[in-house]
Amino acid sequence: MDREEDFMRRALELAERGRGRVMPNPLVGCVLVRDGSVIAEGWHDHIGGLHAEQMAIADAEVRGISTTGATAYITLEPCNHFGRTPPCTEALLWAGITHVVIGAADPNPTVRGGGAAALRTEGIKVEEGLLQDECEEQMLEFIHWCKSKRPHVLLKAAVDSHGRIDGDSDLPAERFSSESSLELVHGLRAGSMAVLVGINTVIRDDPSLTVRGPDIGPREQPLRVVIDPNCRIPSDCALLRDGSAPTLVIHCTEPSDLDDAPHVERVVLTDDDGDISVMRILDMLGDRGVQSLMVEGGADTWRRFLADEAVNSAHLCRSPFTLSGDDGVIFSESELSAAGLRRVSVVDVDGDEISRWER
Repeated sequence: MDREEDFMRRALELAERGRGRVMPNPLVGCVLVRDGSVIAEGWHDHIGGLHAEQMAIADAEVRGISTTGATAYITLEPCNHFGRTPPCTEALLWAGITHVVIGAADPNPTVRGGGAAALRTEGIKVEEGLLQDECEEQMLEFIHWCKSKRPHVLLKAAVDSHGRIDGDSDLPAERFSSESSLELVHGLRAGSMAVLVGINTVIRDDPSLTVRGPDIGPREQPLRVVIDPNCRIPSDCALLRDGSAPTLVIHCTEPSDLDDAPHVERVVLTDDDGDISVMRILDMLGDRGVQSLMVEGGADTWRRFLADEAVNSAHLCRSPFTLSGDDGVIFSESELSAAGLRRVSVVDVDGDEISRWER
């Protein structure tokens, strides 16, 4: 069993190479083994590219190694349907694989159980559940969406040494996170299919909300979402001017006399009480196939998502820097705890204390 776990752990390592590049597909790794030795490896590298099983088989072919009679260790149940690529079950059969070890079952309702069953029907020995928890953790957002049809929500907050998210409202916004912390933020964005802010953040900070730094391959930039109940979004803000990423603005009433660029979409999403419900936002995004949502600010938006118990995980960055002035909005760890989240780790990043929280 130890050797089998080693092979699956290697498949998990390979799968990580597709992080941020394969969405909306899940991360998947595959190792082909014969006589106790690895003969080929593969992973799903980018959207539209070969699946992990197909890459591993191609790896063996390039090196002139026969895959007949080999065992495949795969972190996710092989697909048995036509999508951007042919079914992986067919590739495994064609390659002469006789034994398949699966980490996690595919929760996608269009696939559920089909891959394993198809292989067994063809006489392939199939084992399931090896390192299942680790495999499911790696593809957490994909599994969450498949089961709930809502995106997994990550809240990202940054505060100064006193827990403030900004200084005096009359002063320009101040930057207080380190370069390394900013790199981490872009890594979190790269791992998200959508990034959401409230209208006050747009007016005050004019963010671009794009991924800068991490390689996300050929996939589109994350969808930028703005909660703007009263149509206050400035016409000259970066989100409306910059067409490098799609932008979705959510209103309570239909705006008039607009001449938006093609990358901008506006929707009206109003409850009976005239407000915009967090759960309706998540339902709408889930219906659009958004599996992971990063909520970046500001404090009012964080609190709305926390109050509705819609936050699945959080990253809180506390800087040693102190913002100028004596006022400013306070956001504390106690608000995460009160919403049912627990701190699972704390790391130091160039002086910034970054804590990770999970529901």
